[in-house]
Amino acid sequence: MALTSGKFRSYDCDRSVVLFSMMDEDTEIDCAVSTTAMDALDGAARTTASQREPQFMRLRASIEALAALKFSKSELEGHPAGVILRSIDVRK
Repeated sequence: MALTSGKFRSYDCDRSVVLFSMMDEDTEIDCAVSTTAMDALDGAARTTASQREPQFMRLRASIEALAALKFSKSELEGHPAGVILRSIDVRK
C-alpha cells in the first residue's frame, strides 16, 4: 500500500530540517526533509525560517512523492525508522 499524507510537524532550525509524517495505513512514519533539499526543489536560495512552513506546503506533493519512493525502497534511517530526504534525493 502507498504512503499517504500525514502531518506537518515543525521546522527544526538547529538541524535545518522540516519534520513531517506520512501514513502507512494506520502507522505513522516519521519523516524529515532538509532545507537544502527544499530549496533545490523550489529553485530558491536561503529561504528564511519564517517561510519554511509555507515552502513545505507549496512543495508538499513533491516532497511526499520522494518520501514514498524512499519508503518503498526500504531506505529508512534512525530509531524508530523513518524517511530522511536530502538534497541528493531531489537532484534532477
